[in-house]
Amino acid sequence: MARTLFAVLCLCGVVCIGPSGRAADGPARPVRILALGDSLTAGYGLAHGDGFVVRLQAALDARGDRITILDGGVSGDTSTDALARLDWALGDRPDAVIVELGGNDGLRGLDPALMERNLTAILDRLQALHLPVLLSGMYAPPNMGAPYGQSFRAVFDRLSHRPGILWDPFFLDGVAAHPGLVQADHIHPSPDGVRQIVRRLTPMVEHLAQMARG
Repeated sequence: MARTLFAVLCLCGVVCIGPSGRAADGPARPVRILALGDSLTAGYGLAHGDGFVVRLQAALDARGDRITILDGGVSGDTSTDALARLDWALGDRPDAVIVELGGNDGLRGLDPALMERNLTAILDRLQALHLPVLLSGMYAPPNMGAPYGQSFRAVFDRLSHRPGILWDPFFLDGVAAHPGLVQADHIHPSPDGVRQIVRRLTPMVEHLAQMARG
């Protein structure tokens, strides 16, 4: 009798428990998405609860999405800085990555060719790890002049055509230059501006999570 009961329990274990040690028909673990960015991601000038990562997480939770956003934003980072810390940022083993960079390259008038090399290296590394990417674009400040702005924007236009990239043309779309949606510096989003960004990007982040789930 004891041997029969043991055999039944073992059979249940084989049928009910998957390779991960959880019930095979149970809920999958949350998809972990790294938000790799600069001050726009880090929530510069805002209370913690008003920052992009926190507000995006709240929006995803409200929709019942099993998605965890990992904060990889560092204020002041250029594309060079982000590339230098990429391996460290990947230490939390994300399943997908939002790349929001370039704003500080433009503000400092750095060579767009350098930015392209850095962003290409970042995307190469992420795609080598089979991590789906949402690339969010940026424009150079108008005071840098039209030739610089065109060269700067052309970088993102070229990168947007990479296979497997989920493309968002402009992180601050609908927010930049709109009174009430930016802070007094006319650059960083206000709490209302962050909410606007989150509303626009949430469906794309959900799509990114689906790409990560395969």
